[in-house]
Amino acid sequence: MYNGNRIAVVVPAYNEEGFVGRTIETTPSFVDRVYAVDDGSTDGTWDEIRRTTRRLNADKEKAMIADGGHHDGEFVVPLRHETNRGVGASIKTGYRAAMEDDMDVVAVMNGDAQMDPSILHRFVDPIVEGRADYAKGDRISRRENVGEMSRWRLFGNHLLTSLTNLSSGYWRTVDSQNGYTAISVDALREIPLDDVYDEYGFLNDLLTTLNLHDFRVVNVPHRAVYGDEESGIVYREFVPRLSGLLLRNFLRRLAVRSRDARYVPAVLAYCLGLAAAFFGAGSVLRAAERGVRRRYSSGLLRGVVTGVCGVVLFVLGCRLDARAAEPLETEYTGDRYEARADSDAE
Repeated sequence: MYNGNRIAVVVPAYNEEGFVGRTIETTPSFVDRVYAVDDGSTDGTWDEIRRTTRRLNADKEKAMIADGGHHDGEFVVPLRHETNRGVGASIKTGYRAAMEDDMDVVAVMNGDAQMDPSILHRFVDPIVEGRADYAKGDRISRRENVGEMSRWRLFGNHLLTSLTNLSSGYWRTVDSQNGYTAISVDALREIPLDDVYDEYGFLNDLLTTLNLHDFRVVNVPHRAVYGDEESGIVYREFVPRLSGLLLRNFLRRLAVRSRDARYVPAVLAYCLGLAAAFFGAGSVLRAAERGVRRRYSSGLLRGVVTGVCGVVLFVLGCRLDARAAEPLETEYTGDRYEARADSDAE
């Protein structure tokens, strides 16, 4: 228990032999249950999960008997997909198991041992204190946290963050691909979890879904951690799929938010901006095809002015959208609490 809440951790793993056992073993002592989900791995991941499960469950049982405590079910629950279904599907399997077991908060720590278990409380605190419904990691908003992240990867993270902000409606959320998260089970019960994307776009799709249900999100700054693990992302497939997902989510969100008075001004600005931008671009292209001669120069100028007005309207839509979403984005205050605790200790 953690401040009266039952805490679970989902450990999704695909070909993480040599890492997944360490991830499970290092979960903090306040965690009530770990759901280790093997997503159809082809290496020794499943065997490593089962070995770790047997040992930790036996140790937990012995500890409970020794101090007279109450042992309520297994500490580690091993789950397996017969075929590879995607990281999102693995997390959803863990989420469903946590809901069935009446957990209160569910965190995700990937099986590659990249997520520092000593800071899990930073993700759980905003939820158990009622300040947020979903906490997600942030490695890139502070220079000191970036660590060994390459410039190319940092650029990609910033770009995907900006596109996810537009798609999801959470404008202060950063590091959109960071999988270190925690969510309240109450939120999980209210969203259509089965409809959330099963693959690497799961995190982006979940944000849009949470936004459409008015759940509060908080960024949790932490340092980037890297080891000997290798990424399983195939970028030539990932980028087109994620781009399509983000576009569909943006349009889906506009359709839903068009019925919400808080967002109507933003939706109107977006729609007018897109219409003007496309009309302006079309006028410019037609003028270019005919050749920029004197009799076509007015059409070219009209197209450029219309296009610029469209961009301005779209940017205005972004500002109005961000203002409407302000109540859904919670400020992280953990640094203050930790600094205060350090001062008290001195």
